[in-house]
Amino acid sequence: MSYRNLVPIIGTIINISRGGDCCSQMLSLRTDNGITNFLVNGQTQVIDSRQLRVGMRIAAFYDSTLPVPLIFPPQYHAQVIAALGRNDQVNLGYFDRNLLAEDGSLQLNIGGSTNISTANGQNFNCNPADNILLVYYTITTRSIPPQTTPSRIVVFC
Repeated sequence: MSYRNLVPIIGTIINISRGGDCCSQMLSLRTDNGITNFLVNGQTQVIDSRQLRVGMRIAAFYDSTLPVPLIFPPQYHAQVIAALGRNDQVNLGYFDRNLLAEDGSLQLNIGGSTNISTANGQNFNCNPADNILLVYYTITTRSIPPQTTPSRIVVFC
């Protein structure tokens, strides 16, 4: 899977129903733009293997290069799901050797309290630069590019 094509939709789960088979679910999210549905199956990577539940705030990432049915509300296949805290923001993308996002949207300043792990939850004891990163943060500077000290980084090796 190419993580570079993933687009996030952030919202609160309002309904979870059974999908087309016993190994899939359909999540309905309330977002700032209305309701969006996500199919979650065995290929969906749920960060920290969290149990999804109604009322949970999440970021669901879908592959923008895949076809989607032209229905309302929109329905996507979730590739990655990350549970979010009340004020959490996330950025998933490639960060270069200077920890600058490939699209220039975010500059990371690693702090002593930044928790860095791999996608399967193991400690990551190297420099996270030059990798696809899922970055959790709350605030940024107003500089260009915005800078932040993330609370957590998940490295997709």
